[in-house]
Amino acid sequence: MQSLSIEIEGMTCGHCVAAVRGALAGMQGVRVEEVKIGSARVEYDPAAVQPEQIAEAVRDEGYAAHPAAA
Repeated sequence: MQSLSIEIEGMTCGHCVAAVRGALAGMQGVRVEEVKIGSARVEYDPAAVQPEQIAEAVRDEGYAAHPAAA
């Protein structure tokens, strides 16, 4: 497993946090560590999923998202 931080724009409330957490938790090979307004931290299996796919799942919920710079 590898760690990934995601920067997220457009989150404003607890519902936003729950929506992002749900999207990430539903992904194969992803374990959610933390979701808060503006960011998320996950561990992922690079054999199952790539960072851009994880960010895309957040974008599918309606938020601007990209992997954070290391």
